[in-house]
Amino acid sequence: MTASPYHPACGGLPGQTSLMTGRAVFTEAYAVIPRAVMSDIVTSLLPGWAGTRAWILARPLSGFAETFAQSLMEVAPGGGSDDPEPDPAAEGVLFVVGGTPDLTLEGRSHALRPGSYAYLPPGAAWSLHNRAGEPARFHWVRKAYEPAPGLPVPDAFVTHEASIAPTAMPGTDGAWATTRFVSPEDLRHDMHVNIVTLRPGATIPFEETHVMEHGLFVLEGKAVYRLNRDWVEVEAGDFMWLRAFCPQACYAGGPGSFRYLLYKDVNRYPALTLRGSARPR
Repeated sequence: MTASPYHPACGGLPGQTSLMTGRAVFTEAYAVIPRAVMSDIVTSLLPGWAGTRAWILARPLSGFAETFAQSLMEVAPGGGSDDPEPDPAAEGVLFVVGGTPDLTLEGRSHALRPGSYAYLPPGAAWSLHNRAGEPARFHWVRKAYEPAPGLPVPDAFVTHEASIAPTAMPGTDGAWATTRFVSPEDLRHDMHVNIVTLRPGATIPFEETHVMEHGLFVLEGKAVYRLNRDWVEVEAGDFMWLRAFCPQACYAGGPGSFRYLLYKDVNRYPALTLRGSARPR
């Protein structure tokens, strides 16, 4: 199989002589799901998808993710789906990390490859198939779209990360940069899925504490990440969930760049009731 430039392939099963102690942790403010946890026995099969298994990394759940679901999908040769999204209110993002799946989106065909990115608005007509001879792997981030008065639903689009120039954070000389697939000023979008890159030794130099919930999948490299009260080591293939307002900071470890796929909810008023509760009279 062609090596992915983004992270090691998941799957397999540790041997009986392996140590059980690892880096997995689940707290009230964050979770770390290391790549070693993503074995064959924790995959899910999804209705409507043939030859496909999914590592479900986040889902709306009490005490866990609130605004999104994220899955790492693996589609075997000949597999795929003609009707992949069961929820007409769901929007989605696909980011390919291995293989060459074929996407049909609103009647147009797209040959995807590692680094391809697709935005799927709610109600979009799309299908995906793997006609190649090796598995295709991609992240599928889903969110219930929140309409806003006077704003239309965003348009579907397909692009590639190589087509977008990263935006350097101020004062970092490019050592900390973000590849933004959607303009921050485009208020039609209520979620962003970006790529953050930190060169070796670069830092997020303060404890970010903000309203956005995060899902972070490490695509390349390694780092030490500050999550709430703890410093944790992470590497390519690891997933992190950060609750809204969880303090966060980072040191990139090298020798190469540290890069991660980042989800966050944006551009909407905070809800004044908890999800599932009645509004007070």
